[in-house]
Amino acid sequence: MSDYRQHYTDENDMDTVMSEDFFFDGQLSFEKPLLIKGRLKGSIASQGDVYINRGAVVEAKIDAGNVWLKGSVKGEIKTSGRLELFSGSSMDGNVSTPDLVIQSACHFCGHCDMPQPKKTEESKSEN
Repeated sequence: MSDYRQHYTDENDMDTVMSEDFFFDGQLSFEKPLLIKGRLKGSIASQGDVYINRGAVVEAKIDAGNVWLKGSVKGEIKTSGRLELFSGSSMDGNVSTPDLVIQSACHFCGHCDMPQPKKTEESKSEN
């Protein structure tokens, strides 16, 4: 049985939402979840989650905890957790993530590196 599940995002649960008519060019650094609905160019550095909505266009180097992609990314994505490419999404560039989910009918063109997940103190004590 697969680990697939639909991931819903509620705008009201997000600390920061970049609306459809918003364009940002530069470097973003944050800790809490971010929802991108507009356009972003530059770089993102966060241990938090990045949600890229349908219709969003991102040209960036992204380094985050988890990335949920429903829109379009051209660049690089590195996560310490999970990267999920939803149906209809587009990823042009390299990815590095220990946990990758690619749904049917998405576009991915690039290289994928899947390092071993980092062990937490709790999982180290179990071994």
